[in-house]
Amino acid sequence: MRHIVAARAPCYSRWSMGSCRRYYSFIKRSQTMKLAFIGLGVMGFPMAGHLQQAGHQVCVYNRSSAKAADWAARFGGTSGATPAQAAQGADMVMVCVGNDDDVRSVIYGDEGVLAGIKEGALLIDHTTTSARLAEELADAAGKQGVRFIDAPVSGGQLGAENGALTIMIGGHEADVAEAAPVLAAYGKKVTRLGPVGAGQRCKMVNQICVIGAVQGIAEGLMIAQKAGLDIPTLIDVLAGGAAQSWQLENRAQTMADDKFDFGFAAQWMHKDLGICLDEAAQQGLKLPLTEHVHQVYERLLEQGMGRCDSTVVIRDLKS
Repeated sequence: MRHIVAARAPCYSRWSMGSCRRYYSFIKRSQTMKLAFIGLGVMGFPMAGHLQQAGHQVCVYNRSSAKAADWAARFGGTSGATPAQAAQGADMVMVCVGNDDDVRSVIYGDEGVLAGIKEGALLIDHTTTSARLAEELADAAGKQGVRFIDAPVSGGQLGAENGALTIMIGGHEADVAEAAPVLAAYGKKVTRLGPVGAGQRCKMVNQICVIGAVQGIAEGLMIAQKAGLDIPTLIDVLAGGAAQSWQLENRAQTMADDKFDFGFAAQWMHKDLGICLDEAAQQGLKLPLTEHVHQVYERLLEQGMGRCDSTVVIRDLKS
């Protein structure tokens, strides 16, 4: 069953996330929690900042201690020398790193989160990973009396900075309800899709839909530019019809201008599509479009374009 959850009691019904933020800002003092945030990349840095600004006590960890010190100086929180140290005494621990292996490196071991987290705490993984890893982490955490939810996000760096992410969650209803008012600090929409792993599978669908739109826009722009159409006028026309999408309105012009020094990196989309294809294989499915675009990113990464915005797929059509 699908549940859109913003917070406890008042937000289960018709309340918007903005309403929840206002409600919980009113009772923030009684809701203040001790939190840990592991991973201060382009997403994690502002996400952890929103938690501190919401009145929580946040301790961060990052592989680069200089970046952790910068975060603490900017937002007023603290930093730990290891994931275990950051997690000590925390009511909730959020993780936002690169991939499955990165998650394991900060969760397990003598210095990992599970070595420091207290019994009864809630572990929240915002990293886009395989659903299998989410299920593995839930099992490992459960053996220590720690609860777990997988909560990948969508909205990119801008969404993280503006506190306007969409958060897709897999986990027990009670755990999601407890986490929701905290996650409202950086999530405009917090939705439970089902048990552990469901959040990651929802994120897979999200990425497949995104690259479908991007690949379609790239191919459409090839015709438009060859025919000499005015691109701003084209985008305005298409945005009023069935072709409308966030990608069209926010990325078509930059794709046409050959600008890719921003946004969600191609190397991360390549990683995410690999996760999608692995899941499809486990389910006995074939995903032709996803396979094709995954190969496109493979070629682009070999050409040194891994840090370019993921819409760089249009360059493959021009080569």
